[in-house]
This record gives sequence, C-alpha cells and structure tokens, in this order.
Amino acid sequence: MDRPRTKQVCTIGPASADKIPDLVAAGMDVARINFSHGTADDHKTWVHAVRAAAHSARRSVAVMVDLPGPKLRLGEIEGGEARLATGAEFILRNDAETVGDATAASVPGADLAAKLQAGDRVLLADGAVELRVVEITDGQVRTEVVNGGLLRTRSGVNVPSERFGDGGLTDEDRAAVPRALELRVDLLAQSFVRSANDVADLKQMLPADGPRVVAKIETRAAVDDFAAIAAAADGIMVARGDLGVDIPFEDVPMIQKDLLGRAADADRFSIVATQMLESMTGAARPTRAEASDVANAVLDGADAVMLSAETAIGAYPVEALNALGRICMAVESRTDHRSAPTDSQHAAAAKAIVQATAAITDLSDAGAVWCFTRTGRTAEMLSMTRPRIPIVAFTLSPVVARRLAVRRGVVPLVLQAGTKNSPLTDQMESTWRAQRSAGNYDSVLLVTTSSQPGGINRLEIHRLTGGRR
Repeated sequence: MDRPRTKQVCTIGPASADKIPDLVAAGMDVARINFSHGTADDHKTWVHAVRAAAHSARRSVAVMVDLPGPKLRLGEIEGGEARLATGAEFILRNDAETVGDATAASVPGADLAAKLQAGDRVLLADGAVELRVVEITDGQVRTEVVNGGLLRTRSGVNVPSERFGDGGLTDEDRAAVPRALELRVDLLAQSFVRSANDVADLKQMLPADGPRVVAKIETRAAVDDFAAIAAAADGIMVARGDLGVDIPFEDVPMIQKDLLGRAADADRFSIVATQMLESMTGAARPTRAEASDVANAVLDGADAVMLSAETAIGAYPVEALNALGRICMAVESRTDHRSAPTDSQHAAAAKAIVQATAAITDLSDAGAVWCFTRTGRTAEMLSMTRPRIPIVAFTLSPVVARRLAVRRGVVPLVLQAGTKNSPLTDQMESTWRAQRSAGNYDSVLLVTTSSQPGGINRLEIHRLTGGRR
C-alpha cells in the first residue's frame, strides 16, 4: 500500500485510545502522548498499545511524549465545556477549587492577578476565545470577551510571554522525564522553549543515546533564537497554536516557511502542528482551506504533519488521518522538494554520495533507495535530500528504526533475526519481502559502507533477485 513520504503524527487521547491498531494500519508514523492530559496509567496503556499494534503490523512507529512545559491551563469546566458569548464578562481566578462555566474559571497556580494589567490580551484554547483585561481586584482578573467561542476543561491560556520570565524546565517537566524514559519513548517534545539553554537543560537529564529532543517553537523568543535552538535540538516543531497568539497570526505562515527552511539547512527534522484539520473534530471531511494548509506544510518541506484534537478528542480520528494522508500524497505526486547541494555538502565524500543518490533517482528505474544504518545517520542524510522515491532504511536496532519513523520519505525496517550469516544484501531482500507493504519494483539504489574506513562510500544500482513480486 502506498504511503505519503511526509510523516503523519497522531495525538492519542480518549477518542483514539481504542482505535490505535486502526491508526497504525491507516499510516500513523508517530504516536504523540501529551503528558498535559490523561493519567500516568493512561499514558502507559497507550504506549503499550502502540507498540503492540506496530509489532502486529510489522511497522516501526515512534512514540513522542509532549512535556507539559510552563503552559497555563484552565481548571475544570462544568460539563467539560462552556461557550463564551462575545461582549460578556468572564472572570479568571487563581484557586483550584472553582468549577468553571460561561462566567468564570480558574487558572490554578498561575497568579495571573500579579502578572496581568488592564488592557492586556488573554487568549484561550489556542486563540478560539479572546479576552481583554478590564480590572484586577481581590486577586481576580475581570475580563471582557472580545471574541467568544468554546472552552473545554484544561484549555490553554495564553498571556504575553514576556510576563513569565525565561521559561525553561518546570518541576512538572522534571518529574515527567523519568516516566518518559521508563516508557522507552523515542522522541521528547519540549514545550515553550525560549533558548538553546532550555534544550541543553533537558538533554542533561537524558542518557547519551536517549530520546531525540524536539524543540517546540511557540514563542517570539524561540523564533528570535531559532538558529541556536535548532543547533541544540534534534528536531523542531512549528507549534502554531501558541505561536499564533504570541505573535500576530498574519505573520505565522511566512514564519513557518522560514523556520522549515532553516531547519533543513541545519539538518534537523521538522514537524508542523496545530489545527491542521481542526474541523474534523466534528465533521467527516476537512474544509478546503484546511486541505490547502496541509498542502502548504508539505510544500514548505516539513518532515511530518501532526493531528492534535482531531485524533485525541475528535469524532473521526481515523478518517482525519486518512484525509491527511490523501492530501500529502496528492501534493507529493506533483512536486519535487529536493534541496540544492551546498559547498559544505560536497566537501565530504559521504555527503557527495548522498546528493548523487538523489540526482540519480531521475535517471534510473530504481523503485527505492536502500541503505543499511547502525545509528540512523545514513537514512537521515538521505532524507534531507528529499529523493522522489522511498528510502528503505535497514537496521539492527528497533530503537533506531522507530526514531527514523519521523523522517520524511524513510521506511525503517529491522533486519530479521536468523539471517546474520547471510550477505547483507540477502538479509535486506529477505526482510523487505517479508513486509506486508513491500513495494513492487525490481531494482534499487544501494547506499552502503565498504570495509574501508570513512563512512558512506558506495553507491550502486542493485537488481533484486527474483524480480518483481
């Protein structure tokens, strides 16, 4: 079955907890577990379900945990949700005991009364509701609803980011990291990164070969310090929900394009997130505008696109994933995203071979690029060139395979046990033919390392034994 080269991230939640095998079958490459929602037992159950479904489907599916970060959230809302009317008064309280409704809600532990002032803008639920601070009295923040909308329990609260210091790891984050390591997750998404030091602080808590760190770019400070953050992290996420309330929303599209291009230049993978197919939380089809939004993320060169509420709490989680995949494939079939070679890429033989591989895809009848990789680096380099055919990355490590699941165009396969005494190409063919979704082709571009030192140093056209399946 054909899959898009752009990877698909799905957030697991109440709506999808019992549909994880269906999501894996539909093409989910990365399962996102948001530690801001659900219980520790929920998280453990969901991770185990993802691993079991991936094993059954013979696919490598990565697990990404989203750390809470210094995000402010509403407390409990009566009935789970409330709709605010434009022009109404709405009160924000600091206590955790208040059960919210359409007139008031709590923001536990935030002490907003000490940080906000009259005239400030406050946005709720990724900007779905806009408030203006009118008065602060008796530890309460009285606001006017500028734009009404729907709130849910634990909806996000956004205030001017400069009011909350330098960010960094919270106590909740530090408690969450050991849990994530115990679950053997593959990626850690760090919320509200403001500087490279934030990423360095998180990496100090991880083992040397621990989960890859994804820096979420969702504040003006992160945009301003992007080069240093990208250098410190392993990948980046353009988290447009919070980014679009910390900067003018009209600036987000061009910032997205700029950040994705700079991430590619820095050899970092990238994810575009938030409201990709938001209407599908309650509708079986996306809007045309949403289809265009996903298409633009693909055109901008993102490695992956992410569904949040659509699969976590939406009515149509599997349908949303199918729609996402259809849009990605339609765009990929009509575009070429390969990056132009740079002087630094030609400076090393390995990079020159990788660039040559991408160029040869236009001149040969090869159906895929095959490589063997112990650490994942060869496949990562090939992915950055955006070849027009799949990259099948063979490895001995299931952990490496799962980490490659987020990389655009990469199909990670773990070499089958019991074939170690066979030639490497025979092992690769045997593993490939055992896959339920093995492609229909009879030649590949083979990128390998010979016995000589120095890394990648061989590129050849390899004819598969037995021809087409």
